[in-house]
Amino acid sequence: MLRPPGCRLGRGRDWRRCLLLLPVLVAALWLPLLLLWLRSQDALLSQDVLRRGRASRDDWIAVRLGEDQREYVDRKGIHVVVGHYLGEAAASPSLNLTDELVNKNEFSPVPHDGKDGSPVQIPAHLQSRMQALFRINRFNLMASDRIPLNRSLPDVRKKKCQAKEYPLAGLPDTSVIIVFHNEAWSTLLRTVWSVINRSPRQLLTEILLVDDASSRTFLQHDLDEYVATLPVAVRVLRSPQRIGLVRARLLGARQARGRVLTFLDAHCECTQGWLEPLLTRVGGDRTRVVCPVIDIISDDTLAYVRSFELHWGAFNWELHFRWYTMGGTELRRRRGDVTEPFRTPAMAGGLFAMDREYFFELGAYDEQMEIWGGENLELSFRVWQCGGSVEIAPCSHVGHLFRKSSPYTFPGGVGDVLYTNLARVAEVWMDRWADFYFRFNPDAAAFRPKLNVTKRVQLRERLRCKGFEWYLDNVWPQHFMPKDDRFFGKIRNVRTGECLVKPTGKGSLNQPMGTAMTSSCGGDDDLDLIRMFVMTPQGVVATDESVCLDAPESQTQRQGQRQGEKPTRVTPRARIMACSGRPRQQWKYDREEQTLRHVPSGLCLDSPENSDEEDSILVLTDCSAAVGQQWTLEKVPWS
Repeated sequence: MLRPPGCRLGRGRDWRRCLLLLPVLVAALWLPLLLLWLRSQDALLSQDVLRRGRASRDDWIAVRLGEDQREYVDRKGIHVVVGHYLGEAAASPSLNLTDELVNKNEFSPVPHDGKDGSPVQIPAHLQSRMQALFRINRFNLMASDRIPLNRSLPDVRKKKCQAKEYPLAGLPDTSVIIVFHNEAWSTLLRTVWSVINRSPRQLLTEILLVDDASSRTFLQHDLDEYVATLPVAVRVLRSPQRIGLVRARLLGARQARGRVLTFLDAHCECTQGWLEPLLTRVGGDRTRVVCPVIDIISDDTLAYVRSFELHWGAFNWELHFRWYTMGGTELRRRRGDVTEPFRTPAMAGGLFAMDREYFFELGAYDEQMEIWGGENLELSFRVWQCGGSVEIAPCSHVGHLFRKSSPYTFPGGVGDVLYTNLARVAEVWMDRWADFYFRFNPDAAAFRPKLNVTKRVQLRERLRCKGFEWYLDNVWPQHFMPKDDRFFGKIRNVRTGECLVKPTGKGSLNQPMGTAMTSSCGGDDDLDLIRMFVMTPQGVVATDESVCLDAPESQTQRQGQRQGEKPTRVTPRARIMACSGRPRQQWKYDREEQTLRHVPSGLCLDSPENSDEEDSILVLTDCSAAVGQQWTLEKVPWS
């Protein structure tokens, strides 16, 4: 029989002592077991579930943000994971996507599912059906349909943003425009309810839902009936045939009554305080186009994940929109006040606010663009080059459901649609850099002779817009585009005859990063962008996707020690990393000696003779006459 120390049987006082100490003994015995049990359950049950005693339910499991979800946000920026859904091949063959299933609205909210933006995981016995339903909208429709339309979200703003006050009386009102095509009921109306619940009523004139020829039956009469019951003015505008995002947004903009147009995608969730920062900036200067910070809603679990704020939008050599680390000038400026909006070279295009009259004065959208793609760059270039500005307001956060593939069809094929749109952007707004785009993107070049951009060129002339070189020099001076004052071409090693290449590994923001290597240079007419680099007058060696030739600081410092100091055997490897503007990415090319010298360390870029790799790994060594340290910069015409 177990008893607390000091307890002796047969004496009343001792028994009373035993009874007093008994809870201590029970706690000592059970507390370790309880902690072990809780730890084993932590991967499956959230603390919210434990508090409510709902762990006995077998039809759902709310999970904490695990390692797989944490991958959605890299320490240096957004990183959308490719992965958790097994794809169509893994879906249950027993559940076909019949018209009946596609047109069935299975929205059935479960209280507390998705509360505070928490993820929801479907249990094992429902996985097959979940995977089949995933194919309809290319996200976890089953999880979305279990989350209430008015679910709570965390306030993800910085504390200084939360404390900031906006005088509502002086702010302009807005019409919120949401275009949808066969959207899920739950995501569409969760977007609507997040606008209603988190927007000051006096600023919200209306919500316009623009239906781009949806075929799902519940998006017809059922939707009309539902929005008629909402506490704010909501109108559904319908296009009888598929017209695409650009023309559908124009349909909504022309019907809007608010002074400001606020565009949202149909699978968003607005957080507390999202609207006021946008309207404050537009109200202060009608030529500003203002975007929120775009947070991530997981396509797998519908978890709300806060994004990294210190990134801005730009584009790569193929004119694909990208998020890159913010430039040094803007970073230094933000140190004074992290709540201040910052300029961005381009916007993602799905979520932004713009003065309605200025939108039309500036030419609205290019109506010759089809369906979707490129309209965000076209509007970004036009705003900047014609006297306006594009900003991101760090105190405004809106979640967006990011998908790994599109569930929609593109009339004519996605390639033809996208290349035609991007070709229009380049031809109208990029001047000489249009030649660069078409020279290195032959798929887009095939559409160049078919373009008719006369009206958009006339618009540019009428608005007296600046040139694309002005845009590069003043809006995005950190760019990696070719220019007359910088080298553009291949960097060839004399010893191996191989060329420096862009790595294929992915780092933060999905940029290609890794050890610097050389590989085959291809033929004289080879125009593969993987071998193309620029070298700026400041000594930055950069390539597509805003990645630069880099050297690890600690290793180069040890290797570059002066005489009399303790020697070291560390041979630092050169690498390709995200361009940062830091001194470690500064190089100097000596044309006579044909060396690339790392400025901070004084070491030279070297392709060592003892490398047995198929692709030569590059290192930094003391400068000598070694042929492995000799490089030729071979210019390639770009315009």
